[in-house]
Amino acid sequence: MASASNLLSEDQFLCSICLDVFTHPVTIPCGHNFCKDCITEHWNINSQCQCPMCKELFAKRPKLRVNTFISEMAAQFRQSVQKKSSSSEQQQAKTGDVLCDFCTETKLKALKSCLVCLTSYCETHLEPHQRIPGLKRHMLIDPVKNLEDRMCKKHDRPLELFCKTDQMCLCQLCTDTGHKGHRIVPLIDEHEGRKAELQKKEAKVQQMIQERRLKIQQIKQSTAASVQVFNDLIKSVERRLVELVVMIEEKQKTAEKQAEGFIKELEEEISELMKKSAELKQLSHNEDHLQLLRNFPSLNSAPSTKDWTEVKVQSSYEMTVKRAVAQLEKTLSEEMKNMCAAVELKRAQQYAVDVMLDPDTAHPNLSLSYDGKQVYCGDVKKNLFDNPRRFSSCAVLGKQSISSGKFYYEVQVKWKTKWDLGVVRQSISRKGDNTMCPENGYWAIWLRNKNEYRALAGPSVRLALRFQPQKVGVFVDYEEGLVSFYDVDAAALIYSFTDCNFTEKLYPYFSPCPSDGGKNSAPLIISRGSHMH
Repeated sequence: MASASNLLSEDQFLCSICLDVFTHPVTIPCGHNFCKDCITEHWNINSQCQCPMCKELFAKRPKLRVNTFISEMAAQFRQSVQKKSSSSEQQQAKTGDVLCDFCTETKLKALKSCLVCLTSYCETHLEPHQRIPGLKRHMLIDPVKNLEDRMCKKHDRPLELFCKTDQMCLCQLCTDTGHKGHRIVPLIDEHEGRKAELQKKEAKVQQMIQERRLKIQQIKQSTAASVQVFNDLIKSVERRLVELVVMIEEKQKTAEKQAEGFIKELEEEISELMKKSAELKQLSHNEDHLQLLRNFPSLNSAPSTKDWTEVKVQSSYEMTVKRAVAQLEKTLSEEMKNMCAAVELKRAQQYAVDVMLDPDTAHPNLSLSYDGKQVYCGDVKKNLFDNPRRFSSCAVLGKQSISSGKFYYEVQVKWKTKWDLGVVRQSISRKGDNTMCPENGYWAIWLRNKNEYRALAGPSVRLALRFQPQKVGVFVDYEEGLVSFYDVDAAALIYSFTDCNFTEKLYPYFSPCPSDGGKNSAPLIISRGSHMH
């Protein structure tokens, strides 16, 4: 008996509302069929119960029952269509696929290739290799083209082995002809080894890609920071110039008023002098001896005038402008220096390391927090084993070291009156009093007497800081030979040791210094790496 899909067309199994194969088909009184959900929703939306096909009206909504015959026919049709579609998708060969060598008309996609038969098979033609005992022993692999290339040219046998000595593929017979004593392994083992090696190389390439992407990000950040510094400098220059112009205008107005006053005063003196001159002239031409002698004393006296020799207006004005320009240059230089320091600090913070204190190096008077982030000097000396790594002075090292690359950490020094911070060589002497200087393996700064800061450069350098640092950043560039200290909150450079010659590991160095009866009892606190940005 013919199937439903052969007797009827697809259009006969489609609902006229959803245009898809019937789902729970029902027949209404006029004889037309619809999906149950489709006709129910249609009547719910419209106020009248009307057939969507013939437009017949029903006074009362008909009771719907599933048409079992059409439902079964639609189900068979749906299964037939799905089966054909699935079979076509599985077997139809695409461009580039390996084709079955046994298919005569339409070439189907090969499922396996046989290294013994040197033939590729589709699912149908592969069946004997899965059923016949002799064929079951053949070596089947995923379908490949050019099967002849997988055969030994000399012995016409599958290439199943690999000679590590000669780095070439072999068949079983090759091992007896020219590879005696050579290191030979199964081809699949060599494949797995090479595959693992490639995976390692691929992982390394991926790491290189990530490193370069990070470098791109760093370059972009550096460029953005430089642009920001430039823009900030321009704004600062413009702001300072406006202030300078305003000041010059005010000075100019003051100078003009002063000049007007001088001119008025001079004009008044000129008027008095002209009057005096007229009187003297008149008296000098007077022939009355008695009158000349009587008026001579009053007219001969020096006129009451001001000494204008040292009076200058323009010179005072010029000096004011010169001083203002000099101050502007100094201010801009300081701002430029601060801006550059802020950019350098931001770059340094990219190399932040989560430093922890090493209790095995701590002096017995030092107390360390459980998380290894805080240290302060107590009054009670602990009874600890005196190992060679432990300091006999009030100091402790960090666990982390640097022997290449860059390294950054931050330490809170708030509320302290004394402290030492920096980095030291691994081989420094930890017993007795040592002079802290680069020659002895110390690159450090310290605070004494609440506000006396020094860089221990040997001899030490007094540091004039605008603000007292609350948090100090320490940055090391091993290859560059650089150790820099920053005031983190002010984003300002405190001091840099340059052209350092590092030859061994460097460790972070901390000294909270004695508590001085509680005046210096606050701890040094190391910031966590994730909190630095």
